[in-house]
Amino acid sequence: MAKWTPRHEAPEPLEGPVVATITGGTILWFVLFLVQLPFYGWFDDRGHTWWIWTCLAGGGLGLIGIYYVRRRDAALKRAAVQETPAAQ
Repeated sequence: MAKWTPRHEAPEPLEGPVVATITGGTILWFVLFLVQLPFYGWFDDRGHTWWIWTCLAGGGLGLIGIYYVRRRDAALKRAAVQETPAAQ
């Protein structure tokens, strides 16, 4: 078990434009869904309709992700404001 023990501390998580990234990914999923929708018959003939529904599910989960990361970002900003001492 000792060989799996970490020898150094884990780095701090990277913060970036999380809301923009999740929003962009969600838009991409919905665009892929809409682009594939006219070809539903082709996908159905080959048994690949799951591709279309995967894109729709990705878009739906992305909406949940947008809600989550926006609330997280707002909470981080509130916490940062509370930590800074008020200027007097």
